[in-house]
Amino acid sequence: QSQLVESGGGVVQPGGSLTLSCSASAFTVDYWSVSWFRQAPGKEREGVACISPGMKTIKYGGTVQGRFTVSRDNAKKTSLLHMSNLRSEDTGVYYCALVDGLCSLDRHEPIHWGRGTQVTISA
Repeated sequence: QSQLVESGGGVVQPGGSLTLSCSASAFTVDYWSVSWFRQAPGKEREGVACISPGMKTIKYGGTVQGRFTVSRDNAKKTSLLHMSNLRSEDTGVYYCALVDGLCSLDRHEPIHWGRGTQVTISA
């Protein structure tokens, strides 16, 4: 059973906003970077955002820069991904993941994955 749980997915109209949450209650998250990925049907999983344990390093994938904001609360063991100005191409299953080390958008780096939450952008 996955120890990372995403929530907050749903159907949103283009231009709308949505906030996803990742709960990592089984982990001492202070030592892990948190990364968010997404996967659209027929496409490879791509890195969307990552945030280092101390929040000093934050990275975004090129297509979401300026529209998505990642945050984390180590005391609550949660990470949020706030998405705004959503587009149809943002549709996909969104995953949170833990990386042992530096903040990374490389899908090969995470050690632990959640099961994902579906985000659909549709008029």
